[in-house]
Amino acid sequence: MNLLITAAGIFTNVNKQYINGEWKEGGTGTKAHIVDPYDRSLLAEVVLAGREEVDEAYQSAKAAQKNWAAAPAEEKVKVMENAISILEEHQDGVIDTLVREAGSSRLKATIEVQAALGIMREAMTFPGRMDPVAMTSHIPGKENHIVRKPAGVVGIISPFNFPFHLSIRSIAPAIATGNTVVHKPDLQTAISGGGIIAKIFELAGLPKGVLNVLLTTPVVIGDYFIEHPIPRVISFTGSTPVGRKVGALAGQHLKKAALELGGNNPFVVLEDADIQQAVEAAAFGAFLHQGQICMSINRIFVPRKIHDDFTARLVEKIRSIPYGDPKEPEVIIGPLINENQIEKFLNVVAIAKQEGAHLALEGTRIGNVISPFVFTNVTNQSTVAQTELFGPAVSIIPYDSEEEVLELANDTEFGLSSAVFTADLQKGFQFAQKIESGMTHVNDQTVNDEAEVPFGGEKCSGLGRYNGEWALEEFTTVKWISVQKEARQYPF
Repeated sequence: MNLLITAAGIFTNVNKQYINGEWKEGGTGTKAHIVDPYDRSLLAEVVLAGREEVDEAYQSAKAAQKNWAAAPAEEKVKVMENAISILEEHQDGVIDTLVREAGSSRLKATIEVQAALGIMREAMTFPGRMDPVAMTSHIPGKENHIVRKPAGVVGIISPFNFPFHLSIRSIAPAIATGNTVVHKPDLQTAISGGGIIAKIFELAGLPKGVLNVLLTTPVVIGDYFIEHPIPRVISFTGSTPVGRKVGALAGQHLKKAALELGGNNPFVVLEDADIQQAVEAAAFGAFLHQGQICMSINRIFVPRKIHDDFTARLVEKIRSIPYGDPKEPEVIIGPLINENQIEKFLNVVAIAKQEGAHLALEGTRIGNVISPFVFTNVTNQSTVAQTELFGPAVSIIPYDSEEEVLELANDTEFGLSSAVFTADLQKGFQFAQKIESGMTHVNDQTVNDEAEVPFGGEKCSGLGRYNGEWALEEFTTVKWISVQKEARQYPF
């Protein structure tokens, strides 16, 4: 059963396992439902894969990998070029699916598709960036060559919030560099995070076995996806608690782990900043996709003397953000992904009230949509300030000096994204270098991603970097080959 209808019909019937170029039902016989997070209406039914399908997918990927690695660069480029063309032609269907399956606003879904296209265009350059590099040697008559090779088979696990983009972000670079892939999207967004992608690459001419997609859950397969002996790299995007486990398992089995995890992202307004521009940026960075983004703004720091002015302006701005059914084109804030996420979010809201936080703006629950909350009278050590909310809320915290606010901004276990607003760009750049995060944006908000620049976090926000040449590093390995061109004299 697949009730999710998309443009041109090419993405129908993709609610199945895709293994070795074949669409098939999972072998467990266990059925799961994919639902619209707004009204919980049924979108698709999936028969889950079990450990047997995990093994079959990895074996298929292994069997295909050497031939794919040896394929000419032109062939890899052509497949990626075809996939880009297919996505461009059918992007309305992908956007529609993201709206219904992930609860995305049309704005967010459009941003997501465009980001994925950027990744694919960047990945299209990777086959031409795998050439050996010559290096000098201190040994007479020796030539050194550094050869870049695909890592082998890559296991990829992607989340529900940006399912299409965050799957493509690993899949496209991995296959472009000669790896083969077994991908497990979050089951809640199995169509936009898995089935659609498999269909695009199937139509693009990707050889069988190069990309395999499994629709299942850890409850069914346990840790087998990570512990399986075949994959050499595990790419995981998701929460920090799960990422710790993924990293530990990968380490035990001597696999490389690329981890993009949670965030608790500070937005620092310095005294000389353009307040209204900072307000506009803060509203976008905190409430795009109802705050369900690892880069969302959690904590806003403002000088005490402008705290009330900034708060009043931000509340006025946020009141104007439309919320409701994301299928309505004007809506920006849609539903949280499931009841568990709603309960977790509302529990933190309740704790914040108990701890004495004030509500400059109090949200309400309407069905599965929650309108925005703005907290004040919050300390940086409070629960609401130290929790990755993954929901439509933000805290405003006053400070008295730049030294103090830098310490406050860094006082978190996370270090993914951050932002600072100031009229003095040199000061902003210097301040940005002192924030302990993988990304800092001067005079912009925290939710940024570009295909050519490194994306990743510090501290408990992950390991490694995605995008551009940094993705090339994550999904390849290097080998040193030396050539001794004249007889070497040995000491014995």
